[in-house]
This record gives sequence, structure tokens and C-alpha cells, in this order.
Amino acid sequence: MSTEEVSLKGKAYLAGWVSWRVKRYWFYGFVTLIALVVPWIRINGNHLFLLSFDKLKLHLMFIPFDMQELYLMPFLLMLLFIGIFGITVLGGRVFCGWMCPQTIFRVVYRDLIETKLLGLRKRIKNKQQEPDYSKMENKIKRLVAILIWTGLSFIAAADLMWYFVPPEDFLAYIQNPSEHLVLVGTVVGIVLFLVYDVIFLQENFCVYVCPYSRIQSVLYDDDTVMAVYNPNRGGEIYNENKEKLFTKQKDLLSVNTNAECTTCESCVTVCPTHIDIRKGLQLECINCLECVDACTEVMGKLGKPSLVEWSSEKETLYMQGKTNYFRPKILGYITILVIVSIVLGMMGSTKEYMLLNINKENRLYSINHTDEGKVRVENAYTFLFQNTLDKNHNYYFDVVAPKGMEGKIKIETPTEPFSVRPGIVKKKVIVLYTDEMLVNDDRKDTIIPLTIKAYAMDDKAKIAVVRQSTFTFPRADLVK
Repeated sequence: MSTEEVSLKGKAYLAGWVSWRVKRYWFYGFVTLIALVVPWIRINGNHLFLLSFDKLKLHLMFIPFDMQELYLMPFLLMLLFIGIFGITVLGGRVFCGWMCPQTIFRVVYRDLIETKLLGLRKRIKNKQQEPDYSKMENKIKRLVAILIWTGLSFIAAADLMWYFVPPEDFLAYIQNPSEHLVLVGTVVGIVLFLVYDVIFLQENFCVYVCPYSRIQSVLYDDDTVMAVYNPNRGGEIYNENKEKLFTKQKDLLSVNTNAECTTCESCVTVCPTHIDIRKGLQLECINCLECVDACTEVMGKLGKPSLVEWSSEKETLYMQGKTNYFRPKILGYITILVIVSIVLGMMGSTKEYMLLNINKENRLYSINHTDEGKVRVENAYTFLFQNTLDKNHNYYFDVVAPKGMEGKIKIETPTEPFSVRPGIVKKKVIVLYTDEMLVNDDRKDTIIPLTIKAYAMDDKAKIAVVRQSTFTFPRADLVK
């Protein structure tokens, strides 16, 4: 085939091809937009997601939960971690390459600021060659790059804090920094970390600091989709000891005349974590697919498919058939995620719009005599009411005794409903009494189960809780 024919075939092969890098840029923009917008979404003053350290509340799907209702948080964390583990089994470290803030920040700094805006780096495709900072021009450009990234870091830090301090409060607090030193200190600390991490630590964070790279090796199997070099077509560049055998194509062809790898090392030059994908699976790989783009472009010009594919070892390396995406392990993760989501939805839907804790006082009971000559048995309790809504409510409660004792255990105090302000825990001493002979037992005191139904006077159907407690009735000889 002539050179012209190869060129025409290559152009036809690459026609309409969109690189993974461009797709990642669009996805990064989408993820960034979501991260910036979510804290501002509110319905009736409630956020889509907010874990407020300031007001000790969790907002989830526009429903506010008090800190005493944080039994939901373990389920959210389970969804997060099980979801990431499931994604890893299915698509390798695709989270690292496509969703991780560390990767997105590095791309913004390296590809956008250093390369496109300031020209410190010559090409996006060359991530191995560092700029020459001995030149004064480059020193000035680097200082400008640091200043630009510092400004962006403040936005990123503020956005992170908005998930813990709502934006409307954050903006008010930040105007009085002397009164909110913890908030200001946290923001500054995050900014300093981001400047150090993105500019100086760089991808070393992914390689040496992030524990996820160590976890992935346990989760991978032969069907896990990742960036894989095809040695069956390209030829073996490394031996079993990971020692490089060939640096020139002619040397490779002298051993394997069918080898298609051009040894151009475009896949190496473009790698942000500085690995050679032809060496095989490596924990430093973050599945950014830059190497797939590089090889696709080189081999595409020759009219051939890429030697580096986003595929599985089963399909590309071992040639044992198509990748099995819906294997038992993946179905297991999906099942667990569905179950956890259902449980979370059920628990979230049973939210209580008021909180009530009931504690009996240390004294079991008191026995008094009324003016009518009756014997009255009293039990005292401490009720802790909390209004989890955003306006005042008047509360009261009913006492439900067991069958046969209906109406015989009555409320001594309080006699009227009482008001509780939003977010306030109100302590009330409650006294229940009876002046009837509930149990005739000369040997021991009797514990009588009670049901306490507390409610808001203006909305008994919605704002109501049911709690179980007990009423202690003394021995018959004490009453008689």
C-alpha cells in the first residue's frame, strides 16, 4: 500500500473521531457545574444536600433532619463507598480519571492555565517535559499561574464549605471574619492545601498518597475495563520482569515481524502519572485514557485501530471473548446499592417532625392523699421536646393505658399545651397520676406499660410521635 493510500485510509479512519480527552473536558465541566449549583438549590428553605455543622442539621432531598436523626449518614456513606467500589470493579479507576477533584484540578491547572493561557507548556500531549523555570519569562508566568490557581482555590474551598455551611450563611459570615475565625481558617487551610497539592505535589498524590490505588488491585478482575495495551498486535515491549526490551521499531520488528507498535512512545509522553501502559496493569494508572487517544491518533494515521484500548484484559490481552459487563460481582454490587437506597428512602420517608425523649425520674412513685380521702399514686417524668421545623408550635400529649385501664392514668401537669421554638430542646417535668386501684398485688410493685402520643396542636396528623414508657404502681399494702 502506497504512502498516499495509507494517508487516505488514515484520514477516513479518524473522520468524526472525538478524543476521550475532549469528552473528559466536557464531563469535567458538567461535574463542576453540578458541584457549584447543588448548594444553592432550595425548596421551602431546605437544601438538596447540606450537612450543617453550624445549625446541626442534615438536609437530604429537601427534607431537614436533626442531628439526632443522623442514622441516615451511614447509609449515605455506604452508597458512596459501595458505588465507588462497584465502579472500580466495572471500569477500573474511572472515578480517578473522570470524577476525582484532584484530577480535575490538575487538568485545569496544567492543561488550561499552564498550557492554553500562559504557554508555559508547549503541548497538552506532552506531560513529561516540565517548563524551564530558569528563564525569567517562565518564572513570571509561573507566578501568574500560581495566583490564578490560588483565586480558583478560594472558589473551590468556598464551594466545599457550602455543603457544610449554607451559602446564604457563608456569605454573611465571611463579611465578619473576626467573628468566624474557624470558618475563615478552614477556608484558608483548604486553599493552602490545594495550592500545594495541585502545583507542587501534582500526580504524586495519586501515586503515593491516595489509598484508592492500593484498593483497586483487590477489586480488579479479568473483565474490569481499563486502558489496556494489546501485545498480541503491538508486540511485547517489556519482558516478564518489566524490563524494557525495545526502544526502536526496527529492533522490535527483527524479533516480531507482525508487531504494529511504532515505538513512538506517544502513549508514554502523554501520561500524567508518567507510566508506560505497554508494561501492563499498574496501580499508577488513573484511567484518564490519554494513552488511548495518543495511540488512536498515531495508529489511525496508518489506517489501523489503536493498540491501547479501553477494554478488559480478558478481551484484549487474553483474547477469551467479549467483556462480561453484567457478571455476578457487578450484579451483587447493584443489588446492594438498590437495597441500601430502598432502606434509605424508607427511613427518610418516616422522618419525625418533632423529637421526644422520655426519662423516668429516679423516684419510682409518690403516694399522696387527696382532700376527698382518696390515695393518689404519682409518677414523674422528664420529657425532652425538640421542634425540628422552622416555626413555633404548641405541643401536648395523650396517655394511652393498657386495656382495662383506659382513662385511669391521668395527666397532673402540665394542664395546658406549651410552645417550643424551632431548633430548641425544651425540658418539661411531667406528672402522671391515678387515684384508682389499678393492681391489687401485695407482693411487689407493678410495671404498667404506657403509650405516649405527643403532637403539635395545629397539625396532629403530621407533627406527631409515639413513645413507649411505663407507670409504676406500688404494692397493694402501701396503697391501702
